[in-house]
Amino acid sequence: MAPMTKHGLGPVHVIGGGLAGSEAAWALARAGVPVCLHEMRPVQKTAAHQSGDLGELVCSNSLRSDDAGGNAVGLLHEELRRAGSLVMASADRNRVPAGSALAVDRVSFAKAITAQLESEPLITITREEITTLPPADWDSVIVATGPLTSPALGQAIADLTGEEELAFFDAIAPIAYKDSIDFSKTWFQSRYDKTGPGSTGADYINCPLDEATYNRFVDELIAGEKTEFKEWEDTTPYFEGCLPIEVMAARGRETLRFGPMKPVGLTNPHDPETKPHAIVQLRQDNALGTLYNLVGFQTKLKYAEQTRIFSMIPGLENVSFARLGGLHRNTFLNSPRLLNETLEIKRRPGLRFAGQITGVEGYVESAAIGLLAGRFAAAQRLDMAVTPPPPTTALGALLGHITGGHLSVSPGDSGSPRSFQPMNINFGLFPAMDTPTRDDDGKRLRGKQKTVARKRLISARALADLAVWLEDTNRAAAE
Repeated sequence: MAPMTKHGLGPVHVIGGGLAGSEAAWALARAGVPVCLHEMRPVQKTAAHQSGDLGELVCSNSLRSDDAGGNAVGLLHEELRRAGSLVMASADRNRVPAGSALAVDRVSFAKAITAQLESEPLITITREEITTLPPADWDSVIVATGPLTSPALGQAIADLTGEEELAFFDAIAPIAYKDSIDFSKTWFQSRYDKTGPGSTGADYINCPLDEATYNRFVDELIAGEKTEFKEWEDTTPYFEGCLPIEVMAARGRETLRFGPMKPVGLTNPHDPETKPHAIVQLRQDNALGTLYNLVGFQTKLKYAEQTRIFSMIPGLENVSFARLGGLHRNTFLNSPRLLNETLEIKRRPGLRFAGQITGVEGYVESAAIGLLAGRFAAAQRLDMAVTPPPPTTALGALLGHITGGHLSVSPGDSGSPRSFQPMNINFGLFPAMDTPTRDDDGKRLRGKQKTVARKRLISARALADLAVWLEDTNRAAAE
């Protein structure tokens, strides 16, 4: 049990030490509220984690675009930084080159989060599995067990909510040793030579495929032996933003060429006159630059098949893998029906959910909902008004999607329900703004220029509104 503060505040219990749980615990402690953080690893392992560190990344090492002016996730990055995010502070300190994206050394990133939480006097970390719903004397709880919620706790949550369990599969991409890649066939270059903090515009390893090689590769992906599903998993849908590479290939022969293997914005210096039919990119995965992951190559192929099929890629004929791809099952709530605007279960005040289990997708989105859950629980514990962020902000837009912004009926339908699905942050979740027709110099904007200008206006509005919200909530906390 976490200690009482000098003001006599009892602890808020946070279940789960992933990105959302870590962020929630940090937000509570920063507000002066004691926390008991429960994490089952390493006592109880999961199908995807490899350590007992808090905030461990289990899929890609990328937090995606860091462009706060023209990309929704980049905007979310900046909002989290301004709100005092632990995850973003750790990411910024442990970033590795990735063009305009924010990628991290996954090991040092998780260790930094763990060290911060362990050194915070108001946070007590207990290594134990919580298998039932919290007891009545835990009057404030945040469940942030993520997509890998243990079966026992998952069943308890299902019993409480009365909802049929919803699930999808999330796949992990392989990680290769750099020194096993053949650089006589590959080259370093970011798409369109894009740069970012600490990068040179040559942050990705590119492997070119001609048409014949690409077609053989697609054939083998489709025919390769896959992980077998259990009978009760057969109808579980995938999340569209993280499809296994072989599932994408089966949707059409050209699907990969317009997805993770698109050959645009790149020139092969070994043969500059020949345009590759498709390109596989690898992105740095650790600070030492010894590990690279295959971008977009999450897979449910069996291990032997991965080694055989991926060695067909030019430059990877003799590749050695530090980790092969895999597949794990994710669970999430029907949040629009179950949660209120402060992430509490409507039928049980004081019990909040955070992270991917609420129906957001992505590292940063999970951390964002954790931060909000922590701030909401802290305000409640301190007898302050619980004020959600404005819907014009990335934080507010994401919260709105999972707690009420999702349509329960499809447009044009005769009242049939539409299932709630996880979503990354995107500009489609923000309140609309008029599209500008001219730039600052009075020149008429056309086509893509209008879209870029609109995104930058949305971002500017978001950061301005966030500043007001943070100032108001910080002032209330100080009074």
